[in-house]
Amino acid sequence: MALYLCPMSIEQTAIKTTYFSIIGNILLALIKGLAGFFGNSYALIADAIESTTDIFSSILVLLGFKYAEKPADENHPYGHGKIEPIITFLIVAFLVISATVIAYESIENIQTPHKVPKAWTLIVLGLIIVWKEISYRVVIKKSNETQSSSLKADAWHHRSDAVTSIMAFIGISIALIFGKGYETADDWAALIASGFILYNSYLILRPALGEIMDEQRYDELLEEIRQKSLEVSGITGTEKCFIRKAGMKFHIDLHAMVDGTISVTKGHDIAHLLKDHLHNEIPNLGHILIHIEPDDL
Repeated sequence: MALYLCPMSIEQTAIKTTYFSIIGNILLALIKGLAGFFGNSYALIADAIESTTDIFSSILVLLGFKYAEKPADENHPYGHGKIEPIITFLIVAFLVISATVIAYESIENIQTPHKVPKAWTLIVLGLIIVWKEISYRVVIKKSNETQSSSLKADAWHHRSDAVTSIMAFIGISIALIFGKGYETADDWAALIASGFILYNSYLILRPALGEIMDEQRYDELLEEIRQKSLEVSGITGTEKCFIRKAGMKFHIDLHAMVDGTISVTKGHDIAHLLKDHLHNEIPNLGHILIHIEPDDL
């Protein structure tokens, strides 16, 4: 059975997790930038650039959550949750821009002679890698709990940051071990890392695009809805079930089957019982539209 949080805790969990990302990225951007500058490592400076874009993207996520919290109104009867995939698109744009900047600067540095990075930068990178992997695991866990696409994108920011740091670690190690003539290993590492960032951008973009296009991508939830529906007295089965995701809520259109000989009023009452039951059992559900079908068997 899928894990769902109660409606009161979903937004709070997402917002607290985003603050965690913002504070962590601010500290890391400063540490990476200073270590890269004084340690002669462009890979670390490239890492600092990505962490800086992570700060802005996390702020966008936070603003998106704040906006999505607004209640439904006359112009937005389904609420404001669709802002989430839009924010995800902006995060992807930040990732692409940062990857492009890193790649460009890497190529420039490969063509320019420079000093070998300092050995102590490896210690900094080792600590950064551990912290970013921990951050990824914390945020991805919360994104799964809240079903938030933008929080998932933020989690992958942490993972891509960890990978760029690993590449920097490898590049600096090569430059230090082999010495003169291998100074650019650090820059090649940053260039490879930019390609990884671009690839992750696509992985983040694809589900957000599916959310905007209302793709049927929630088989586990669909099966749970069908099972819970049969727990309601008077429901003999289900037919069509369409699921749309808006932010951290799932809106459903469900065709439920009842005895074809009962009155319209009785069918109406059963539909309301079903709607209430689904809301109680699966709190992440938003609007539920029940269409009653006669079961003549």
